[in-house]
Amino acid sequence: MSKKKSNTIINPTTPFNFDVRWEELMENEDFVKTFLSDVLEKYITKQRWYGGKSSKLKYIELSEYFRIQQNEEVYYGLILEVNFYEAFYQHYFLPIAFVSDESFAQDDRILPISIQSQEGYIIDAINLEAFRRVVFERILTAVPKDRTRVQYKRSSLLKDCKYKSSRFMGLEQSNTSIIYNDKFVLKFFRRIYADRNPDYEMSRFLSEKKDFKNTPAYLGSMQIKDQENTNITIALMNEMVPNEGDAWDYMLKELHKVFSNLEYKNINIEALPIANRFERMTIRDISPQIIDWVGLNVFTKVQTLAKRTAEMHIALGSEFEDTAFTPTRFNGDYTVWLKNRLLYQFQNRLNAVENNLHKLDGLALELAQEFLEKKNEIRKRFVDFDWTKLKGERLRVHGDYHLGQVLVQNDDFYILDFEGEPESTIRDRKVKQPPLKDVAGLFRSFHYAIYATIFNNLKNYKHTQDQLFDAGEVLYRYLKNVFLGTYVTEIQNANINIGYNQERIFLLKYSMLEKAVYELGYELNSRPQWAVIPLKGISNIINH
Repeated sequence: MSKKKSNTIINPTTPFNFDVRWEELMENEDFVKTFLSDVLEKYITKQRWYGGKSSKLKYIELSEYFRIQQNEEVYYGLILEVNFYEAFYQHYFLPIAFVSDESFAQDDRILPISIQSQEGYIIDAINLEAFRRVVFERILTAVPKDRTRVQYKRSSLLKDCKYKSSRFMGLEQSNTSIIYNDKFVLKFFRRIYADRNPDYEMSRFLSEKKDFKNTPAYLGSMQIKDQENTNITIALMNEMVPNEGDAWDYMLKELHKVFSNLEYKNINIEALPIANRFERMTIRDISPQIIDWVGLNVFTKVQTLAKRTAEMHIALGSEFEDTAFTPTRFNGDYTVWLKNRLLYQFQNRLNAVENNLHKLDGLALELAQEFLEKKNEIRKRFVDFDWTKLKGERLRVHGDYHLGQVLVQNDDFYILDFEGEPESTIRDRKVKQPPLKDVAGLFRSFHYAIYATIFNNLKNYKHTQDQLFDAGEVLYRYLKNVFLGTYVTEIQNANINIGYNQERIFLLKYSMLEKAVYELGYELNSRPQWAVIPLKGISNIINH
């Protein structure tokens, strides 16, 4: 146990007193009952990583607990089952420590407590450097083929080193990441699933088995076996890639220059040549007028990103031993799974649009009404998935691929965060999908970046919003086409089967429609003024 010494006098009226050693505290039923009651509920619901904010919490149960220890130093890892009145339960990971130092910030305290007359606080152990050090050192000293309940794994890529420092990475939503020695990132998963996390599986596979260079290398992990003997991933450690931020911020800066050029170069938007949809293009194929407006940099970066995306899919599609990663064909089972999932999601979004129409105006309202009028046509698009006509293969894919999941380093890109779509179950995230689903996710991200640039800088541009939207839609086609030009060539050169041209276009449109419908729910709930972006994406697809 880590006890920090302090001269501060702690309030002697600590309400909870337990006459047991810290090492036996979790066996004390009174403590567990006290801890799981209102104290923990109030603490958890305030945490950024808590994903149940939209549901009403019913009660918390202790699903599992285990020791995280080194020699005499003991902490507890808790898996908490949070039950709701109107939703499925969720599991969360919370490591706890006992500290007798009052200097810990008020926010870090979960419970004031006295253990064998030693007064102090139960806190989230991740706030304690001594705990972070223990986890790091346990990974460093991990033994191969560990059969214990709490298992630490170390990759051969992790060279010998000593603990020097640890600090929080910054504001994250769903997980907590710690930077060690300014060289490694350890991500503690907060929302926990009774299975290996896809981020762990994909990261380890790409690094160790396929030597894919454009993702932070997998270095180690921590997992436990639960009462059913199922592996649960608790933490994942990767190398820290020095970077200049993510591709989303990078793209916003570049697109701001592009939209500023409309005025600076006196571009006639109506006269801009429009590219054919989903036409594979090289930079040489782009008309001089577009190059004059946009410049070369954005297009060369898109080509590099396409190359890295293709290389990721080539690595994921070239496995013939590990069945979790071997390519597979489309079949009836996949089709049933896909349609059930999408029709459920579509109905959910339809309800959301109907309930939020009053928040929309202008183009967004116009497009929302079109969405409602054409609901049967959109539903039919989802139902018309005929696997018997598809010749391509399905692979394990990134699953939540967008510009925010890509780091920029010099003129290159690094792909990260393989956890999959947050709304999906852990099993659904591991279903093999057409790799073009990832491409579709990135295309939707391009679309978002264009509109976000317009929304964020409207006061700086002289053109009207409608004119900017028109220019944005012209640009969007070129970005997609240049990406496809490089991506398809790379994929085909590596003999990865993504289908013939018509099949590729069908899968892209299908996946982009799926993604835009998915996005619509988020925008209507969070920022209705942005609902125009997915609505425009849906309109583009159903009208062509």
